[in-house]
Amino acid sequence: MRVVALEEHFTIPSAVSKISDEAKTKRGFVARVTGSTGYNPLTLLPDLGEKRLKSMDDNGIDVQVLSVSGPGAELMEGQTGIDIAKGVNDGLKEAMSKHPTRFQGFAHMPLRSPDVSAKELERCVKQLGFCGAIVNGTIDGKFLDDPQFDAVLAAAVQLDVPVYIHPHMPPRSVYEAYYSGLPGSAGVGISTAGWGWHSETAIHVLRMVFNGTFDKHRNLKVIIGHMGEGLPLMLARLDDVATIHAKHLSRKISETILDQVWLTTSGMFTTPPLLACLQTFGLDRVMFSVDYPYAHNEQGAEFLKKLDFSPADMAKFCHGTADKLLKLKA
Repeated sequence: MRVVALEEHFTIPSAVSKISDEAKTKRGFVARVTGSTGYNPLTLLPDLGEKRLKSMDDNGIDVQVLSVSGPGAELMEGQTGIDIAKGVNDGLKEAMSKHPTRFQGFAHMPLRSPDVSAKELERCVKQLGFCGAIVNGTIDGKFLDDPQFDAVLAAAVQLDVPVYIHPHMPPRSVYEAYYSGLPGSAGVGISTAGWGWHSETAIHVLRMVFNGTFDKHRNLKVIIGHMGEGLPLMLARLDDVATIHAKHLSRKISETILDQVWLTTSGMFTTPPLLACLQTFGLDRVMFSVDYPYAHNEQGAEFLKKLDFSPADMAKFCHGTADKLLKLKA
């Protein structure tokens, strides 16, 4: 069975080195806390060769669709941000050229320069062969519903490629209000992978719904990870709220999301959230992912073994939907 994983991360150190320490600190980056095993995924991010491919081979993963892990170009203004994004994309293209059957890519954009971002996305798709774009959280405190990003979203629609919205560190004001005052590193854990990342990405999508961004860009395709960032559990509740607070919209909240959003399983390997995804979004909207190297490929392989899908449904889950959405060639 061919397996495509499409929230898999990397970095290009030579490009990221241009991000100032001040910008990283302002965005909330801190030294990573490792568990008792001492495993630090940050050491694996730059590897786009032997170690990564061996892990893929050992666990039956044929293709990784790669997206840059933060910190990234969205932290820097002007030409510096533009240079970082181009450096990341050119580095990714080099890896794709070396391993054309194993790696595909999402474009990294200098989102503090939206018009340039639209052009960079076009370059990545038309010249470099990328299959979409990655957006890591907010951009200088703004979400994609802000009108300044209309050109970027219009470019994604025109190019017929999806935008993957991924979590990022919370703005400092959010961290202080919600996550400060907790013992040890608990605030970091809850504000990021434990909870905050997922709620913020759900809010990102909901702002695009309530602000009419999806209506304005009716053919926009968005992907979110982590079993839907909590949205599958909340669709009916959101429709109830919308009867009072979203009369300006032409579609129900659930209809908009189900029309224009796809999900991946990245970083989550239990069946209860998967069942919620399947019962609300349907198998045609749910795709397998690992979240490597933050999650282990071994976890993804074990998860697949436990699923009781028919062969046709397993093929759709493992690669069919991703192949269609991203226009991947087997």
